[in-house]
Amino acid sequence: MNMKKYLFIDRDGTLVSEPEDYQVDALHKIRLVPNVIPALLKLKAAGYTFVMVSNQDGLGTDSFPLEHFTLSHEFILDLFATQGIEFEQVLICPHKPEDHCECRKPKPGLVMAYLKDGSWDRAHSYFIGDRATDVQMGRNMGITPILLKDENSIHEPAQCEQKALTWNEIADLLTCKERVCTLERKTKETEIKVSVDLDHQGQSRINTGIGFFDHMLDQIAVHGGFSMVVEAKGDLQVDAHHTIEDTALVLGQALKEALLDKRGIGRFGFALPMDEVYAEVFADCINTDPDDKTRVALDISGRPYHVLDFKGRFSESMVGDFPSQMTEHFFASLATTMGLTLHMQVTDGNCHHQIEALFKAFGRALRRAIEIKGSELPSSKGAL
Repeated sequence: MNMKKYLFIDRDGTLVSEPEDYQVDALHKIRLVPNVIPALLKLKAAGYTFVMVSNQDGLGTDSFPLEHFTLSHEFILDLFATQGIEFEQVLICPHKPEDHCECRKPKPGLVMAYLKDGSWDRAHSYFIGDRATDVQMGRNMGITPILLKDENSIHEPAQCEQKALTWNEIADLLTCKERVCTLERKTKETEIKVSVDLDHQGQSRINTGIGFFDHMLDQIAVHGGFSMVVEAKGDLQVDAHHTIEDTALVLGQALKEALLDKRGIGRFGFALPMDEVYAEVFADCINTDPDDKTRVALDISGRPYHVLDFKGRFSESMVGDFPSQMTEHFFASLATTMGLTLHMQVTDGNCHHQIEALFKAFGRALRRAIEIKGSELPSSKGAL
């Protein structure tokens, strides 16, 4: 079960801009911090729960009557609620600094119930505020503080060693998930370790002991637009079969796990000519017109299925130290663990070109399919 992720959020200067007298005690003083609502909606969609934590100096005294606060405060809460933004709790310290209470930020009195509860995810929870005391509050709670920059504020920014971020920057920071995965597989026949980073290119390092296979895996990474590290040790004294098969199994699983929940991916893929060879990777026709050659490349469907139609039979049994017939077995194994619906075909030609065209076409298809296009899950079923 996923643990709850919290955003503990200051109010004045963070959700609403602070007026000149620092007291939001009338409706005409209410002005939202720029982009706070779209940012919070994005963070809500990413699974965060909100808790408001605010110091309200002297609340209930003659200088700050409770009825003045209540009118504006309830208006603020209602305004956020109309946009789909609600707070699990609203925690308010009414004391002045000279009262030396235990609930005034950055002291942890207001959030003590949360600190005693070990069931929420501290590593992925944050305290957001516009003052150095808010930064210290986050540290006192044992969670990461984030300093907010209100671009429309009339007050000087907080004097703090921490860089201030706008709400848009905060939302981007906290919803940007690293699409990376490292997996290992050990059997009596092989030891395979694969790492993939789907959003960074140029750091690939591949060593399987099979030179041409290393070259082909690199083609997937280069044309797929991601980084791949593969370390494989296998019983090559027997043959290359186990090493190629097990590498495919681990690579497919690593790619699947790096895709996280698959939200926003392109999902489909491509075709590639290479000299006299034409390789095509496709999952479905756009329509049923037999003269229409348009295809989508592959489908990250969650339903493993493959049709590998190599019409031009490979003209050689080996390319370097790579058995040509293992091309089909590699892609079949990868499709199984990654959950791909995969169709591939290649025409007659030089065997080296045939195999390389297939690996390149697969990489290009994969590039389109794993690219982030938005935030929605690309499935009418609601699952992939």
